[in-house]
Amino acid sequence: MGKIIDCITFFDNNYIFDFRYNVINELVDKFVICESLYDHKNNLKNRNFDLTEKYKNNSKIKYLLLKKPFPKNNNEWQNQAFQREFILKNLDFAKDDDFIFFSDPDEIPNPKILKDFNLEKKYGIFLQNFYNYYFNLFNPYETPWEGTRVCKKKNLKSIDFMRQKINKKNAYYKFFRIDKERSVEIFDDGGWHFNNLMSPEDISKKLKTYAHIEYSNDEYSSVSVIKKKIIEKIDLFNRGEKYETVEIDSSFPQYLVENIEQYSDYIL
Repeated sequence: MGKIIDCITFFDNNYIFDFRYNVINELVDKFVICESLYDHKNNLKNRNFDLTEKYKNNSKIKYLLLKKPFPKNNNEWQNQAFQREFILKNLDFAKDDDFIFFSDPDEIPNPKILKDFNLEKKYGIFLQNFYNYYFNLFNPYETPWEGTRVCKKKNLKSIDFMRQKINKKNAYYKFFRIDKERSVEIFDDGGWHFNNLMSPEDISKKLKTYAHIEYSNDEYSSVSVIKKKIIEKIDLFNRGEKYETVEIDSSFPQYLVENIEQYSDYIL
């Protein structure tokens, strides 16, 4: 069986990365974390990944730092793609049959699927339950979320392609759609997307710096607006979505269930 290599791009959320690490660590052979010293608007930022005791000398951690600005004239989406492809350029240690997983940091694959993992198609998509602001504030509108993607190293030509162009609908295209990659395996009950488990101030910073520039203005990114939406359990983007508080049970990561007091700040 190929090794499991878990890849993410990183901005500043050490809390969610540490949670991710604890949930899937026993089943992952290598964590690859790619951070840039520039946000996707090409503004200089701090180096934020926590390289203290737990991760600094951890043989499972491969930390990549993009030190130079993104190429001139790139837009935010191109900068995002550039950072993803930097991961691919640094996967020379991986063997052809190793499994390369790519997720946003808050998209956590289900460990039950990672155990004895096998991929029958060229690509795989993990369908995940979506939660906003809190571990147990359920978002039914965007569940199932097409989160974590995976393929074998020998089939990985572009991480951004795998992320942007490999979708659930690909699996259902007819054979004559040669313009689409149809070899896609769907993994139901594929984990959890714990979105925006951070302070209103940090959510505001995220909205002002990430690729969706349409949400950077004060209508969406004002701290006071964000606080109000969290209290009202509604979505950030004025789509009329109201979220549901649910109980923490066996459908959540076992690690969360066993350490619920440690994460009580983000449990309703």
